[in-house]
Amino acid sequence: MSHRSWCAERGDCPSNERLELLGDAVLGYCVTAHLYRLHPEWTEGDLAQARSAVVNSSSLAEVAQNYDLGNALLLGVGEERSGGRGKESLLCDAFEALLGAMYLDGGMESAEAFVLEALKQRMEQIADDPGVEDAKTRLQEFVVRSHGESPNYVLTDSGPDHNKSFYAEVWFGGGLQGKGEGTSKKQAEQAAATQAWQTMQAASEPDRSTT
Repeated sequence: MSHRSWCAERGDCPSNERLELLGDAVLGYCVTAHLYRLHPEWTEGDLAQARSAVVNSSSLAEVAQNYDLGNALLLGVGEERSGGRGKESLLCDAFEALLGAMYLDGGMESAEAFVLEALKQRMEQIADDPGVEDAKTRLQEFVVRSHGESPNYVLTDSGPDHNKSFYAEVWFGGGLQGKGEGTSKKQAEQAAATQAWQTMQAASEPDRSTT
């Protein structure tokens, strides 16, 4: 749990960055192997999309919060004051470092059991559609193809530095198409893209009220 800002103030301890790198590799293997076994019908592209949806930073930060890793972090004074315990990137790194330590301590079997339990809900959510989590990429591809332009995201935020909320609007086709909010810019943009995509899908469905 030792962040580099904490180590820099002491100069005599290693940060969690090596464990983070190891944990990232273990995480990628565990998730990919599980999805590979569970969905033999998926293509390489399906597997890659699903893995990205499961192990993206917002997903891992959410899981880290479930385990209250933010309160366990050792942070330098500056990082502490800037709200580091709630930062998505630090929470994601801490989760991967914890996983790296689990692998060293208990081996792959122990690490894999933890990963499958911690990310079970996330993997179930994307089981029916490997690309469901990446609404922003899906919207980007559609808008470029159909409108000849890229979606434009307008971001605002509110609250103190240690507990900010972010709000996003996505514009294309001459108007506002979706809104979203989250605890990070990425979450807010994904939420706005999801709303825009769902609105377009609803508009394209046939009107069953007249049938």
